[in-house]
Amino acid sequence: MPLSDRDTVHIIGAGLAGLAAAVRLADGERKIIIHEATEYAGGRCRSYFDEATGMLIDNGTHLVLSGNHAARAFVRTIGAEAGLQGPEAADFPFLDLATDKRWTLRFGSGLFPWWIFDKDRRVPETSAIDYLPLARLMWPAADRPLGEVVASAGPLYERLLTPFFLAALNIEPREASTKLAAALIRETGALGGKACRPLMAPDGIGNVFIEPALDYLQRRGVSVSFKHELHGLGFDGGRVTALDFGGEAVALSESDAVILAVPAYTASRLLPDLQTPSAFRGIVNAHFRADPPEAFPPMLGIINGTCDWIFSTPGRVSVTISDADRFMPLPREALAEKIWQEVAAVMKLPRELPPWQLVRERRATFAATPEENARRPRAETAWRNFFLAGDWTATGLPATLEGAIRSGNRAAELVNGAGQRRIAA
Repeated sequence: MPLSDRDTVHIIGAGLAGLAAAVRLADGERKIIIHEATEYAGGRCRSYFDEATGMLIDNGTHLVLSGNHAARAFVRTIGAEAGLQGPEAADFPFLDLATDKRWTLRFGSGLFPWWIFDKDRRVPETSAIDYLPLARLMWPAADRPLGEVVASAGPLYERLLTPFFLAALNIEPREASTKLAAALIRETGALGGKACRPLMAPDGIGNVFIEPALDYLQRRGVSVSFKHELHGLGFDGGRVTALDFGGEAVALSESDAVILAVPAYTASRLLPDLQTPSAFRGIVNAHFRADPPEAFPPMLGIINGTCDWIFSTPGRVSVTISDADRFMPLPREALAEKIWQEVAAVMKLPRELPPWQLVRERRATFAATPEENARRPRAETAWRNFFLAGDWTATGLPATLEGAIRSGNRAAELVNGAGQRRIAA
């Protein structure tokens, strides 16, 4: 069993959390090695060329809000901030398919929510007083289902809370963790429109978050070993002492550290005694090679439809459906046809199904219920040189890009802290 180089940090997993940890550590004195079980980096946050559509498509349609400071700092560090683009104002257009009513929610740029007093900027059929109960969500005393805290019916719930919380939490909002919903409000809506502008990656999410990160790390001597799956860990004396890669074992020196940045279900397989979220929710993303109408907005929220959000760029239409477990058993082409018929009706496009691709992730995120939120482990572990990262860890946020990056940052901080304590001793 070869001994690893001294002062080495082994990062298990090249998803966004693992890459964030590596970027945070890359300018330090330690050697950084990333081990990735698959042939590619990015995990659920990646882009690839799809033969069926002839397009570069995202594994999922990811959205960043202007208030996601960790995500924006990450892309700024790796030199990719220009790849995130969005409107100057926090405006969100909607269409209710049940009533054919269209409106645009306009947050404005100031901290005070003047928009709730303007009937042309707030949700239709609501009044300013309807928004006051949302203040109870800011700092909940206990974690309860959202449906126990706010009314889960009526225009405000159906036309505001449902689309936004469904997108961010990936679960029917009335079942969702109040604490996670509160965190979203505090970091976005409560800070006004300046924190709510939607930012997207029109040239592919991988070209903003993943490829530039790999280039950044390569320039700093960080190595990434693909198809290098961790099979087991050795522990002794309160620390991780060995990594088993199946036919290859690496012994760790006293000064080495390990960040485990893998999905929750992989972490629980490697560490059977680790409590992790055990229930998950799926997401469906559909991509169509089609030209949207010239005046169609870049993103449109759909109420009372199959689609949750429709995204349009020249030559392409993409759809996201959250909390999509009900669609997993459907045959792929039948589901693509169902989605396209709704898109074609909304956009007034031909009904014939264009070239398409579906991405169905059955375990896209942990189920953001109070029970599952309570099962999220901290980044610290019982072993002094072993730390956890991933959007499923206790970040205080739901399973989002922002949460994944914060988890990697936190693990890196703990690695540096452990090193400083060792030097001081």
